[in-house]
Amino acid sequence: MLHHHQQQQLQRPRRRCEGTAMGVIVLDLRPGNGIGPFSLGMPICEAFAQIEQQPNIYDVVHVKHFDEEPLKLDIVLSFPDHGFHLRFDPWSQRLRLIEIFDVKRLQMRYATSLIGGVYTLFYPGLSFAFPIPSQYTDCCHDREAELPLEFPDGTTPVTCRVSIYDGSADKKVGVGSLMHKASAPPLLPGNLYMEEVHVKLGEELYFSIGGQHIPFGASPQDVWTELGHPCGIHQKQVDQMVIHSASDPRPRTTLCGDYFYNYFTRGLDILFDGQTHRIKKFVLHTNYPGHADFNSYIKCNFVIQGSDLDYSKQSITPSTKWDQVKEILGDCGRAAIQTQGSTDNPFGSTFVYGYQNVAFEVMKNDYIATVTLFQS
Repeated sequence: MLHHHQQQQLQRPRRRCEGTAMGVIVLDLRPGNGIGPFSLGMPICEAFAQIEQQPNIYDVVHVKHFDEEPLKLDIVLSFPDHGFHLRFDPWSQRLRLIEIFDVKRLQMRYATSLIGGVYTLFYPGLSFAFPIPSQYTDCCHDREAELPLEFPDGTTPVTCRVSIYDGSADKKVGVGSLMHKASAPPLLPGNLYMEEVHVKLGEELYFSIGGQHIPFGASPQDVWTELGHPCGIHQKQVDQMVIHSASDPRPRTTLCGDYFYNYFTRGLDILFDGQTHRIKKFVLHTNYPGHADFNSYIKCNFVIQGSDLDYSKQSITPSTKWDQVKEILGDCGRAAIQTQGSTDNPFGSTFVYGYQNVAFEVMKNDYIATVTLFQS
């Protein structure tokens, strides 16, 4: 199956928007910038936050992604009731293209005029597609007619699809086959989104834009000073990452005094020892759709270099597949199976492989879900 569908439907009476005056929502159209609350370049977590703020409007959302090769195709948030989708670049998870595929279900407001079912001009960062009646295909053969366009009988075409994209690169992005040309607008200098986090195995994390070094053994005060206050703090329940030895098969389910600092906006958890109050583990999240933690964390753009890894050739990043990890680090034997806390979890179990100083949680599609760093 090409796409994996998740339907997020809230428990409330179902409203269908079939193009009636009551049901059609009106969204402000910003050519080259966005529509309604959705802005080009926004991370996917911010789009989800907007959806959650207005559940009565966005009550049906389909999340579509290519499960087997998640970096090959866009992550798409589709709003079937309103006739548009948001396309997110699968690597950066930022909004690169907005497509309105059914203008009967959505009214767009540009400046003060309403657009919907009528044609209008090209703007930078905005394209319209029109069906051309079969009898006039010869006169419009170049497919890039200048607007306003009139057919020989004096009628004007009715738009059927609209694309909104970043126009700053001066690319003309059409619809259909030209869509792949649309890329998210560049991030402003100093923006920490997708900041490279360099990992020295057994030693430290280094944040490439902010310049912070966070070593193992650092205190909570050190971390607050360097990274600011955490988004969440919670007691550690069970160590799911402990790979039990055959001589001690008892599951360790007690509350240990250890506690996590969660930095969701950095894709990072930091585990402190409850006795010494020093860092003993880091957990880095890739935020792939199809994992139980999807949309809980922003993707951590890590680069793992060991003391014995040649950095230029042999680094491990969120795009590295499990087979490549084994080529770099060698085989590590059998996996522990992790069920995300429940056997009926819809995302299926993942596999945890341990090496010296690092453990990888790997999904069924061979991509890394999380990396746990520790000192062996």
